[in-house]
Amino acid sequence: MAEEPQRTEISTLGEFGLIEYLTKNIEIQNASTLVGVGDDAAVIDHFGRQTVISTDLLIEGIHFDLLYTPLKHLGYKAVVVNLSDIYAMMATPTQLTMSIAVSNRFSVEALTEFYEGVYLACERYGVDLVGGDTSSSQKGFIISVTAIGEVAPDQFVCRNTARKGDLICVSGDLGAAYLGLQILEREKRLYLDDPNIQPELEPYTYVIGRQLKPEARRDIVEWLQEQNIRPTAMMDVSDGLSSDILHICKQSNLGCVIYEDKIPIAEETRLAAYPFQLDPTACALNGGEDYELLFTIRQEDYDKITTSEQISVIGYMTEITDGAHIITKGGNKYKLVAQGWNAFQQE
Repeated sequence: MAEEPQRTEISTLGEFGLIEYLTKNIEIQNASTLVGVGDDAAVIDHFGRQTVISTDLLIEGIHFDLLYTPLKHLGYKAVVVNLSDIYAMMATPTQLTMSIAVSNRFSVEALTEFYEGVYLACERYGVDLVGGDTSSSQKGFIISVTAIGEVAPDQFVCRNTARKGDLICVSGDLGAAYLGLQILEREKRLYLDDPNIQPELEPYTYVIGRQLKPEARRDIVEWLQEQNIRPTAMMDVSDGLSSDILHICKQSNLGCVIYEDKIPIAEETRLAAYPFQLDPTACALNGGEDYELLFTIRQEDYDKITTSEQISVIGYMTEITDGAHIITKGGNKYKLVAQGWNAFQQE
């Protein structure tokens, strides 16, 4: 018989003991981190650069399901989704704080696994974990992450600065994370009906990976900087392309036109969509959690942008009176509607 995995109750360590246990092996990676974990507060000196800050809250049962989300993947994703917001400002993430609330169904070993993912993401993106808090929860797992970054004075990019005629660009491909979620939810239902059923996940490695272990597009930001391309507006695709481009439209007081045949969709995403009788374009428009970068550029940067195989030009910005539209592959024009993720939608 296999040995039962060790389980250490959190109560045996206490709050400060748990923090010390989970953070004992932190190595500082940024010169701007003067004081990290272990004091009343962190001390950060950005040497004259401007500071960018973003916070996210992840709640079990709303943002993630531990029936199919490994804790290590969850730790990694909790960091990455915050770093994505920093990159979306054309800034460099440098520090983060991580606060968690857990019920007594979680052991020290479970939290160690979660933090392995946190540290893996910190190492990959060169970010220092400099603080946080732990608390008990009546039920479930609650995660709050604050990411801090730096940017040269006034070089950050917002959502409200697009201009008429700007080209709309997006990195990578869209819709995969949503399809990954559909497959995981389907397998969960099958498992709950019959725990002896083995999940069929092998054909869907790509889309499931995009859901469980997304990456922030640091490479795109670095490439844009190398090419001396400064987007006129930018955000990350977390709620779905339609919702997010409409954010840029609203905040920049403009309209837009995007072309269905220009939206980048991976072949793996198309194949995963068919068993669910889902339109891959609809998944890209409304799915969310892709964490790609959506941005606008000046028309004179078009020749530069086309040298990247990772960036697609999908449309352009128009007068606000023209509205926001999508041109289908058949040449039909439809109003673009926000149908993506809404944190407060009714069940």
